[in-house]
Amino acid sequence: MTATGEADLRALRRRVALDSTAMAVSAMAFGIVYGVAARGAGFTIADVVFTSVTVFAGGSQFAAVGAVAQGVAIPFIVVMVAMLNARHLLYSAAMAPWVQSVPRLQRAAMAYALSDEAFALGIAHFRRAGRADVTGYWVGAALGTWFPWLVGTSLGAVIGGTVVDPARLGLDVVFPAAMAGLAVGLASGRREHAAAMAGAAIGVGASLAFGTGSGIVLGGVLGPIVGLAVPEPDAAR
Repeated sequence: MTATGEADLRALRRRVALDSTAMAVSAMAFGIVYGVAARGAGFTIADVVFTSVTVFAGGSQFAAVGAVAQGVAIPFIVVMVAMLNARHLLYSAAMAPWVQSVPRLQRAAMAYALSDEAFALGIAHFRRAGRADVTGYWVGAALGTWFPWLVGTSLGAVIGGTVVDPARLGLDVVFPAAMAGLAVGLASGRREHAAAMAGAAIGVGASLAFGTGSGIVLGGVLGPIVGLAVPEPDAAR
């Protein structure tokens, strides 16, 4: 790579860091709420930190805490968490063509950090760079989710019930707004627009009818299928 190429890559990494800022605010805020909720469900501070490090999936962690608080049996909690996290199979499939040349151990580490935010930031960065950039991926994954989530959950576990609900401060819209902005930049063709619209419609409808977990899975799986069914123009093919 030329010196100019290196400079361009550094500029793209700075953009990833900037894009991750809004997501970091939301991740930390809801991490605090998770920590408080987990303590209320009987988790110790060590339990909260351990689950955040090992599971590292905010939606499924919230669902699991709620189920534990209600006394749901462990096998049912495992199935529920698996359903909520099924969308990560699609994230991995989308990332795979970009990272084929990356060593396996590095790919395994990237898979661990492949949250919703890390995927959106990483795939957008790869497209702008025209290739995989592991350093840029970790900039977004670490700054956008991993570090603020762990800090937030730890703080929530320590401070208990003194935290204000982030929804009252308007922080609940930060992450969806940031993800929507990234999604607009990623959708560049007829199929992608169709997949995004179908996935959103199916996800909302299924969530209202069957619950959030079902909406995430059905929208994430059926949206891309609808997109693939849409013919591309001859020039695009």
